[in-house]
Amino acid sequence: MESSIKSQSLTQPFNLLKFTFGIVPIVAGADKFVNLLTNWQQYVNPSIAHYLPFSVPVFMMIVGVIEIIAGIIVLKNAEIGGYIVAAWLTVIALTLLLGFNYVDVAVRDLVMAISAFSMARISKIIA
Repeated sequence: MESSIKSQSLTQPFNLLKFTFGIVPIVAGADKFVNLLTNWQQYVNPSIAHYLPFSVPVFMMIVGVIEIIAGIIVLKNAEIGGYIVAAWLTVIALTLLLGFNYVDVAVRDLVMAISAFSMARISKIIA
């Protein structure tokens, strides 16, 4: 009985997290192709950009495809998708911290990574 009550109380926050981490990566990923929300290329570390085998715009489009896929995975399987998004956001935050002045964005991404990880863990409880 107590477990059922816990599951019910977690359902609404879980669904909010699931749809947030499903929809936001899809929208941000799609925006990598049109740059309406921001110029995503500014977030690519210049020292990393020199090692890319293709241009920064092409790199950002590849990132966009990965983000769209990650968002779809979250919507289909929140546990696996949550771990993927948490790892992805952690990697992004770490690259932003390497020689960049985007500490605020890096901290935001780490907070979102913790939230995505939490969603993945909660999915096991309410399943």
